[in-house]
Amino acid sequence: MTAEDIASTQAESAPPGAGPPRRLRTMPRPGIVHVALLAAYLAAGIVVNWTRAAYLTDHVLPTGRDSGLFVWDFWWMARCVTHLSNPFFTSYQAAPVGAPLGFHTLMPLPGAVMTPVTLIFGPSFSYNLLCAIAPGLLCYAMYRAARLWLRSQTGAIAAGALFGLSTMMTWNSWQEIQLALGAIFLPLSLEAAVRLGRRPAWPQAVFLGVVLGAAMLTDQESTILVGIVTVAALLPWLARRPVRGGDRAWVKLRAVALAAVVAAVVASPQLIAMAQQALAGQASVPQGALAADFQNSGAPFYQMFLPSPRLNFFGLKSVGSLYNHTSPGLTFTSYGVVLTLLALFGLAVCWRRRRVRLLGLFWLGATLTALGTGIVIGSHRYVPLAQAWHGIHVSLILPYTWLVRISLLSSFREANRFTELGLFAAALLAGAAVEWLRYHSRPALIVASCLAILELGSVGITPTPVVTIPTALPALDGPIAADHSSSIVVDVPFGVRSAVPLPDEGAAFNPEAQVQAVADGHPRTIAYVSRLPESTLAAVKRHPFYAGLLDAQQEPASLPPGPGPSPARLAAERADARHMDARWAIVWSSSPAIVQYLQATGFHFDYRADGAVVYRMG
Repeated sequence: MTAEDIASTQAESAPPGAGPPRRLRTMPRPGIVHVALLAAYLAAGIVVNWTRAAYLTDHVLPTGRDSGLFVWDFWWMARCVTHLSNPFFTSYQAAPVGAPLGFHTLMPLPGAVMTPVTLIFGPSFSYNLLCAIAPGLLCYAMYRAARLWLRSQTGAIAAGALFGLSTMMTWNSWQEIQLALGAIFLPLSLEAAVRLGRRPAWPQAVFLGVVLGAAMLTDQESTILVGIVTVAALLPWLARRPVRGGDRAWVKLRAVALAAVVAAVVASPQLIAMAQQALAGQASVPQGALAADFQNSGAPFYQMFLPSPRLNFFGLKSVGSLYNHTSPGLTFTSYGVVLTLLALFGLAVCWRRRRVRLLGLFWLGATLTALGTGIVIGSHRYVPLAQAWHGIHVSLILPYTWLVRISLLSSFREANRFTELGLFAAALLAGAAVEWLRYHSRPALIVASCLAILELGSVGITPTPVVTIPTALPALDGPIAADHSSSIVVDVPFGVRSAVPLPDEGAAFNPEAQVQAVADGHPRTIAYVSRLPESTLAAVKRHPFYAGLLDAQQEPASLPPGPGPSPARLAAERADARHMDARWAIVWSSSPAIVQYLQATGFHFDYRADGAVVYRMG
C-alpha cells in the first residue's frame, strides 16, 4: 500500500472532531515502529503471564494430558523434519498399531518452525517458549489489522493489547497453545482481506492465500474461524458494483481464485492427510459421540460480560469470584467488563460509520453463536423453540444449532470458542473508543487504561496454583533411554484415548508418560489423539496382551485379584508381548491385578524411581 493510500484511509476513518492527520514524513520509519512494538508486546505478554514464562527456567509443565500431548507433538514434528518422514501417521503411539494424525492437533507449521529450538533445547522448552510469547504475537497481529482500520497509533496499539493480553487469550496461551497460535490468524486474515479489497493485485491475493494455508497447518478448528473472518471482510468488496467504485467482476474472481489456489497449495500436506484418512473411513465421528459437547460447550450468557477472575490476583476476590471458571481445560469465555464497556462506547461514538455498525453486528453474531445449542443463565439451561436431536435438546433459533449440521463443520464441538471472534470484534471497537477518548477526554482514557490493566493476563484466575510436572525424570527414564532399540514401553494406567471419547478406550494415563516418551524415544502403547479412529482402538484390542491389560485394569484395587485368565489365553498374551518387543513397563499407579498380570506375561521388577515402578521383560 502506498503512502497516499494510507493517508486517505486514515482521513476516512478519523473520528469526528479528531482534526487532520499528521503528515507521514513526521512519523518514524515503519520498520523501527514495528520492531519496537513487537518487542514491547512480547515483554508485556511475559509480564502479565509471568508464571508461565517462569516454566522455562523451572523446567516444569502444567499437569494434564494436553501438556504431554503438545510436548510429544513438537518432538514428533522435529523428528519427522530431520528424518524427512510423514508426520501425519505415527507408530510411536498405540504401538505397534500406530495412529493417523490427519485430524489431530499436530500443529505441523509451528512444530516445523520450532524444530531448531526443539533439537537444541528439547520439545518442552519449545512448548513453554511458544506459550510465553504467544500473547505478544497476538497483540502485534491485532495491531497490524487495527492500523488499517483506525486512524491513530494509540487506538491500534490499544486494540492489539486488549486482544492479545486479554484473559481469554493468555489463558489459551497457558492451557491450549494451539488455540492461541490459531487465533493469530484472525487479525492476519482481516489484514490480508482488507489489503486485497483495496488493491486486488496478485501480491495481496498471495498474501491472503498464505495466511489461510498457514492457519490450516496450525489449527484446523481455528481455520474455520479464520474463514468466517475472511468471508465477512471480503463480502462488502465482492458486493460493491463498479458503478459505485467497485472493481470489475473478473478482477475480483481472479484475485479470489488465486488466493484459494495459494491457500490449497500451502495447506496441501494437511489437506492430503485429512483426505487420505477420510477415504480410509477413519475420519467420521458419530454425531451421538459429539452430542454431549454440543449441549455442554456453550458459553454461559452472563459470564461473557462479567469481570475477569484475574481480579483475584489484585485482592478483589469478591468481584473476581463472580466468574466461576471451574474447568481449566475449556475456553475462557469472559470478554471482561472494561473491554465490553469500551467496545459499546466505541460502537456508540462511531455509530455513523457503516463499518462500525457491521463490526458491532459481527460481535453480536459471534456472541450468539458462542451460546451453543441453549442459553445457560446461572444453573439453568433454557432451550427456546427446542427440538430433539441425537438425544439432546437444541434451540432452533441459535446459530450454533445450524452450524454443526453442516457436514464440514459438524466436528466443531466447542461452541464457546466463538467468543474468540467476539473478542476480536470487541477489541477493534474498543480501539475506536480509545481513539475517541484520546482526542476528547484524556483523563477518562487514563482511568480506562488503569482499569483495563486489572483484567489483562490470566495469573491468579484459578483459586489454587496450577499443579506442575517436571520436564524430565532422569532417574526413572535413564535406563530406558540407554536402551537404543525400538522396543515398546508399556505405561500403566494404559489407555488409547480420543479427545472425543470412545467406548472402552482404557484408563486416563499419567501426563508424565508422553513427556518421558520424548526423552527416551521409545514407541508407547498409550495414545492420545484429537480424533482417534474407532478402527485404531479396535486394532489395539485385537492384541491379546493389550486386551488382557485392559481387563486387569478393571479389577478393583481394594480387592485381591481373581483367578486370572486361562493358561492358553495367558500363553497367547505372553507370546504377543514378546512378539511386539514390549520390553519395558512403567507402572505409575499399581494394583494387585496389574502386578500379577505383568509378572504372568513375563515382566520382572527392575527398579523403582520418582514414585513409579519399572518392570522389564525377562
